[in-house]
Amino acid sequence: MYVTEILADYLANYPSDALPPDLRLGAACCIVDAVTAYVVGCDVPSARAMRAVARQDFGSGRASVWFTGECLGVTAAAVCNAASASALDFDDGHRAARGHPGAAVIPVALSVASAIGSSADDLLTAIALGYEIGIRIAVAQNQQAIKSRQSGRWTGYAAAATAGRLYRTDPPALAHALAVAGVLAPNQEANGSSGYANLTGNDVKEGIPWSVVTGLTALRLAERGFTGPQDLLDHASHFDRPSIIADLGNPVEISRVYFKPYSCCRYIQPALDAFVALPEVADIRTEQIASIEVQTFQWALRLSNTLSPSTLTEIQYSLPYCMAIAVVDGPAALAPVGNAQLGRPDLLEFARKVRLSVNPEIDARFPTETLSQVCLQMTDGRVITSEVTSPRGDKARPLAWDDLIDKFSVATRGKFSPKALNTVLQAFGALKKGDAVPLLQRLRMRLID
Repeated sequence: MYVTEILADYLANYPSDALPPDLRLGAACCIVDAVTAYVVGCDVPSARAMRAVARQDFGSGRASVWFTGECLGVTAAAVCNAASASALDFDDGHRAARGHPGAAVIPVALSVASAIGSSADDLLTAIALGYEIGIRIAVAQNQQAIKSRQSGRWTGYAAAATAGRLYRTDPPALAHALAVAGVLAPNQEANGSSGYANLTGNDVKEGIPWSVVTGLTALRLAERGFTGPQDLLDHASHFDRPSIIADLGNPVEISRVYFKPYSCCRYIQPALDAFVALPEVADIRTEQIASIEVQTFQWALRLSNTLSPSTLTEIQYSLPYCMAIAVVDGPAALAPVGNAQLGRPDLLEFARKVRLSVNPEIDARFPTETLSQVCLQMTDGRVITSEVTSPRGDKARPLAWDDLIDKFSVATRGKFSPKALNTVLQAFGALKKGDAVPLLQRLRMRLID
């Protein structure tokens, strides 16, 4: 059998009532985190542009554009929600996959569930399976042949898998859907830290929203007899076939995702946490710092790292500027970043004090770990050096359910009225207990302007 056929059979036959409690909770955590990322990102110009285009070109339907009171077709709603969830780099990720499954899987799952009325069991299982398929394929990529590491290369597989599971697509059609999704995925060759373009701070970013379109379209086409090259995952030149299909039991990869405390590239976050963890940080004044050296891994230096970002996206890919925000405004100002931080003279001045270097020991531990160490040169001659630090939200320093609820409440402050916020929190609580209906209802309501 081809890998696509094996994965399709796994998707179709995994029992919803077999998902262990810890993976159910993991899927619910991913929903909370993706909804948080959506709310803080929905006013970003790129997200507004996506909603305008989807509204004009995709048409209406029964799937909700979250908290706006507007319903569109499943693909239209999913791409709108994915665009917002990925806009500020606040969405979850997976270290081995080196990308972001949640901003694709969660919008797809909730859009389909909103349209067809899925149960909590079916919803959470589809999410866990969508993560599993997308992450396995991402990890199996041969980086010599597939040089772009952007999420859009593989999240289309996850989108097709998630939707196919919820729609109960038959395995032969689902196998072709995976094949079509893989071929039609955005290639992302130019963009991102692994692309050839130098200007990484743009709205294309990871290509996640477009992968949602290609994944869902692939499923719709395959259900109508459209075929793809089912052997695309069977070639050692491009994928490690055995690792994709090994031990297809419980979908455990969702338990290995990380969550972000800051809305910027994950490659930046260990440096921020290294600074925050300094015992002296509470007593340090900005003017006392002559310079900061960030020792990190090579891929962090491939970000644009502009010292004078002109857009929110450019902030997300600038380690010096994010460090300046953390020092001058405090780390909470990065959860999320906002327009008020663009073009500020004090931040521009401090960003010029930040130097980046590759630490060979830290670089050798990437991508299994993303680590950084910061060294502060003080104006009085003192040198303050942090520990080698891993970012919060990784498996070693997890953000649990209550942490993610706090992240939602703090990050979305001002977006909801107190009453609306309470209703959403209650819906999250119901989801945790096994009832998806309140959340699906709240997502259909107009709760934010």
